[in-house]
Amino acid sequence: MATKGNDQTNSSAAMADTDVIQGTLDMLILKSLSLTPMHGFGVTQRIEQISGNVFKVNPGSLLLAFQRMERDGLIDAEWRATENNRRAKYYSITDKGRKRLKAERRDWERRTAAIARLLEA
Repeated sequence: MATKGNDQTNSSAAMADTDVIQGTLDMLILKSLSLTPMHGFGVTQRIEQISGNVFKVNPGSLLLAFQRMERDGLIDAEWRATENNRRAKYYSITDKGRKRLKAERRDWERRTAAIARLLEA
């Protein structure tokens, strides 16, 4: 029985290693969109590529985040043709979104610096 528990723990740890850190998805989306408007798959690819595939984005979580952020005025959306001539919803960051990104980035840097200090203590 102990082995089975360890297998589950190891499996959970391995899966958690690729999840986007809780509370950071909005910041990562805003950062991606601060460079250029993108469709959802493009945002997913960018986050995964830039993180060296350390982070994987759950499509359901991404859709909910887009809906919430659009409702909150952080992003705008419009339907356009993709490079493959398919219709997709493209998202772009708003001025309000840029302000939120700046604030979240500052907070993230403060928190990660605090964690670094704790780990070095």
